[in-house]
Amino acid sequence: MARFAKALGHPARIAIMHFLAKQKTCYFGDIHEELPIAKATVSQHLKELKDAGLIQGEVETPKVKYCINRENWQLARELFKEFFGQCICKSGECC
Repeated sequence: MARFAKALGHPARIAIMHFLAKQKTCYFGDIHEELPIAKATVSQHLKELKDAGLIQGEVETPKVKYCINRENWQLARELFKEFFGQCICKSGECC
């Protein structure tokens, strides 16, 4: 869970993941043309997301094809759901 949280800890990476999650197939093209993210930083953000296992594909230019890693997306979803679903108050009333 920490690996996923770290990768999602930057607003640009959240924007990239949100954009890719809306795609019906893998995305071919330059994300900086779709989102307000500088071209120079897009590849670093993509690398971080790929290293965390949240996206897959070719992120090295000139080959740019990437999409959500559906298996890890589901794993991250379950881990965060379980974590945030924990009851933090034994009596049902919190401070």
